[in-house]
Amino acid sequence: MASKAVLPPASGHCDVPVFPPVPLSAEAAPFTPLATDVWPGGAVSDAEVQFARCALKLRSLRGDSAHLKEQLNLLFDQLMSENYNKSFNPNISVRPEDVCILLKHASCLVPLSQEHLVIKLCQLIHHLLNQLKVIMDEQTLDVLVSYTVHALSVCSTWTHSQVLLALSTIVYGNGPQCHQHLRELLGEDGVLLQYSSPSQPDMELRRVALTSMANICLRIPGQPSLEDQYRTVCFKVFLKTLQSPKPPTTDELFYSTVVQAALKGLQYCLSGGKWKFGVGEELGSLLATLKRLTFQGAPGVSVEWPPVLYPAPLPQYEGLSTPKPSEPPKEVATPSKASGNKKRKSRGKGKKTGVEEHRDDGEGDEREAVPVLRRGGGGGRDGGEGEAWSKPSAPSLYPSWKRSSSDSEFSDPEGIAQSKLRLYHGRVRQGALHCLLAVVKGAEKRTLYGYWSSFIPDSPIGGPPALTLLTIILKDPSPKVRACALQVLSAMLDGSRQFLGLAEDTASPRTSFTPFSFSLATAVRELHRTLSLALLAETSAHTLTQVIKCLAYLVANAPYHRLRPGLLGPLWKQMRPYVRHRDVNVRVSVLTLYGALVTSQAPLPEVQLLLQQPEGSSSSAGSFTPRDSAALSWRHRDGVSSPSRTPATPSPRGSHTPTHTHSPCAPHTPGEEETGSPWLLQLCVSLVTQPREEQSDSEGPGTGGAAALEPSPVRLEALQVLAHLVRGYFPLAQMCLCDIGQVSASCLRETDPSIQLHGAKLLEELGTGIIQQYRAESNVPESARIPMSQVVQFWSDVLSGPLNGALQSEQHPTLQTSACDTLSSILPQAFAQLPDKSQMMCITVLLGLTYSENYLVKTAAVRALGVYILFPCLREDVMFVADTANTILAALDDRSSNVRAKAAWSLGNLTDTLIVNMESVGVDFQEELSDMLLLKMLQSATRGSADKDRVKSNAVRALGNLLHFLRHSQLTRSAFQRPLEDAVRALVQTVQSEATMKVRWNACYALGNAFRNAALPLDSAPWSNDAFSALCCVVTSCKNFKVRIKSAAALSIPAHRGCYGDVDRFMRVWRSLATALEKSEDTNDFLEYRYCASLRHTLSQALLHLLSVSQSQDMPTLGASLAGEEGRGIKEHLIKYIRVEEGTEGEKDGERDSVNPQQRIRGLQATLNRLKGLKGEGGGHEDGKEVVVDFLEDLVKSCEEL
Repeated sequence: MASKAVLPPASGHCDVPVFPPVPLSAEAAPFTPLATDVWPGGAVSDAEVQFARCALKLRSLRGDSAHLKEQLNLLFDQLMSENYNKSFNPNISVRPEDVCILLKHASCLVPLSQEHLVIKLCQLIHHLLNQLKVIMDEQTLDVLVSYTVHALSVCSTWTHSQVLLALSTIVYGNGPQCHQHLRELLGEDGVLLQYSSPSQPDMELRRVALTSMANICLRIPGQPSLEDQYRTVCFKVFLKTLQSPKPPTTDELFYSTVVQAALKGLQYCLSGGKWKFGVGEELGSLLATLKRLTFQGAPGVSVEWPPVLYPAPLPQYEGLSTPKPSEPPKEVATPSKASGNKKRKSRGKGKKTGVEEHRDDGEGDEREAVPVLRRGGGGGRDGGEGEAWSKPSAPSLYPSWKRSSSDSEFSDPEGIAQSKLRLYHGRVRQGALHCLLAVVKGAEKRTLYGYWSSFIPDSPIGGPPALTLLTIILKDPSPKVRACALQVLSAMLDGSRQFLGLAEDTASPRTSFTPFSFSLATAVRELHRTLSLALLAETSAHTLTQVIKCLAYLVANAPYHRLRPGLLGPLWKQMRPYVRHRDVNVRVSVLTLYGALVTSQAPLPEVQLLLQQPEGSSSSAGSFTPRDSAALSWRHRDGVSSPSRTPATPSPRGSHTPTHTHSPCAPHTPGEEETGSPWLLQLCVSLVTQPREEQSDSEGPGTGGAAALEPSPVRLEALQVLAHLVRGYFPLAQMCLCDIGQVSASCLRETDPSIQLHGAKLLEELGTGIIQQYRAESNVPESARIPMSQVVQFWSDVLSGPLNGALQSEQHPTLQTSACDTLSSILPQAFAQLPDKSQMMCITVLLGLTYSENYLVKTAAVRALGVYILFPCLREDVMFVADTANTILAALDDRSSNVRAKAAWSLGNLTDTLIVNMESVGVDFQEELSDMLLLKMLQSATRGSADKDRVKSNAVRALGNLLHFLRHSQLTRSAFQRPLEDAVRALVQTVQSEATMKVRWNACYALGNAFRNAALPLDSAPWSNDAFSALCCVVTSCKNFKVRIKSAAALSIPAHRGCYGDVDRFMRVWRSLATALEKSEDTNDFLEYRYCASLRHTLSQALLHLLSVSQSQDMPTLGASLAGEEGRGIKEHLIKYIRVEEGTEGEKDGERDSVNPQQRIRGLQATLNRLKGLKGEGGGHEDGKEVVVDFLEDLVKSCEEL
């Protein structure tokens, strides 16, 4: 056997691994390169060894060493010869402290007089810090900044470019840490200000100085931002640079790099924290500059750009200058206008010229520049805009370098330069849009609304088109720039619901002027039109995703209920083919858009009709599909179908719901026979449960033929759309109740916690929708509701399915939380018909989860118990009430405020149940409930009334119910005396406090609730006077009318005269109510006026109640009150009250009694008869009684006459 020759390993390199021979075969596994972490001998790379050796040798050098210059030269060259980039060698591991020590020592060895060594040191600093991403300590930072700044003042000018480059690398993200040097860098005569000045003739120095300033402004997440004074200085320099004209002797290509550096710095300035724009025209000047730069280098644009943009600008601010007539290129033959089809066909050929094929940096910005601006020739559907762009008199964005034939008008070097210039101009436009995005995110929304018309057209199409963000989205040759413009537009639309809510065009506009609401509606329609065109024409998957996301923001914020129908239908149909797009991100964004469509102002009639349309209607006339857009696709290259070119007819996979032979829901939902389930619901169910048909471009290699489900992001988004659909359009979704339930069950059986979580949330939405149907105030007819038997069967299946596993999934507390919320969404009537074991399981699990260590789970479990305690089938179970009460009391002492807030809410519900049981069951229930438990509840609620407002609001509600519930035997026990007094005083303090208004009106309501308890000693208790005084004070002085209403209602509740105490207290209550009635319109808050009628209604009712319980001792003071001017004012309001002329708002709030005017007159007559029968106690009493009787007789007579 011949011996095998073994080659020795190459010197200086690791041993080459020996790979096992692999026979060539079709079944052989595909080649997979070895990972770098398993490469033999890869633990320590050559670069590390070289760095350690050079660093050791460098540290051994001293300033007086012989041949120092030669040795430093050699060491610097060796250090810079290595590639330390992690992307090149991921295993490289050079410690940051070693780099810092090396650079500090090197800076001590290189004197500033040796300028060549200074240059090499600066290059080394840039090389090491840039490639190793070193985070320097403050000492190293101080040493290197001092060295470079000193070098700028000492060394010759020819070195400054490299010194500034090193400085820019040193200060990258370290602006706040350079506080010792900021004055000499950015002060009045700072070195960076000098080099970045527009008067600086050397463009390279200016560019690097601007880069240094930008890196100082850069804010690293988690670190403080640069001081405002220096940030403002940099901002002004950047803005001045962008506003300065290009020097006539400067090359356009090189000047673009200066502009890019200024834009990057401006972006860092604006993103470094909340930006406060100066007064006057600063914001308008900035926006005008950025808008001009967003069209930098756009071919054919000839516009007089304004120096400042003003809010709601007039047309003359952005007038288009008359462009010079452009002569067609000599090489291009002018085709006949009638031969449009031939013209389109010829565009797919002859595109690969030398100029078009050149890629300078491999970024692909210019990849689609050939067809991107061929807008005018194929605009069959978009009406005026395509024609406007194709007119010779209008500014054309057709690049002249694309209108030429295959014979380039440039020589090769010229073509390369032109291509590079286009690339740099694209980067300028991209940087300007990044800055604009930072402005949109940093400035106040209200401030920017005035500038919308500068970036979004708000007038109908006609005449020369304005240059706006929509122009960039449709016309810019770079997909990256188009994506940036879409991001800016999305940021502007995000959170603009209040502003766009003013849009309206349902009524025909007036001819004399155009209302702002109509202009805003026009802007919304123009956004729809333009984004639909962009959707049809876009070929870049990333940019296509941004288009769809932008549409989602628009749909989520536009007021379609105030706009003429017809906007959502075309969009709905246009999106349908994209749900099968090959790119995962596109599919996810499409589902996000559908989610916005079914969420926006749901239920919208237009969306409801779209959901009810049959599957085949998508190919009807008027629908937009990518196939229809062939004529509009000006970016379609070489006849190759783009990723968005999918069949117009959706795949059959999305047209059916998965069949389940074991479906337990045999009964049909009402209306199921008449119409099929919504297409969108079928699609989402299919995406969640069915295997995908083909591999996506953005996914990895295939799974060997195994049936794989859709990627997780697609399935999660589909589940969210299902939840939105169930929430907003439940009558349409209820026909698929069983299918949706089975989708949720299958999700809960999976191992992915995110899928499980969304499955549980979907169940919760189903339960909530069923509860809404069965509410007492629901207007859904009985025949349209889901039958109770089907609801019971649905929940029986759910509770016997995988939901139990989710409830016990301790490693996923968010899933447990959602499962608890699902249990709380069971219909109470259905819960009563569930098997006993299912009911017991729900109660036992919830009681157990209240002791979870995770506060989210505990909060959800306590809330669910607060829902269950209201169930009619459970609230009379004393044992369940007691167990729930003890659990809630324990949660009220939890350290988490979220848990305490839900516990207080549940305690309020529990005490509501006590009142219901007291009225329905009677004393038996009160006696069965432990006195000690009631005492604990009273004490816990009193402590809760001193907690945070969100705890306090329900704690005072519980106090009112408990004070109403307590029996006389309990109130007289010594153990209850002090807690009772503390509880009432807590309510009094809350009424008088500066808490939120909701807390205060709850406290007023609670006092009124307590007054209903006849066993409370209101006449003799020491706290009684404080309670009445607090209510009297609030009813006259509180700014919030709802608090006044609640306090007036509370003052009218005591049923007997003795509850009001002596005459002085009684008359104090009377005068307070009379004064409040007189001042019922005195408010500075316009929003309170809507409660004026309700307030007068409640006050009038309270005054009549006081008259009905008054006694003879009250007559003198009552007569004095009614005899004067005050009495005439009271009489006018009482007449309106009795005639039911006021109190509409009170009825809405539940304050208005359900009696008609005749009943009120009869009640008033009964009061009059009772007062006539009172026995007088002297002259004063008789005189007062006569005045009161005359007042009431006159009042009755006036009401009967009317």
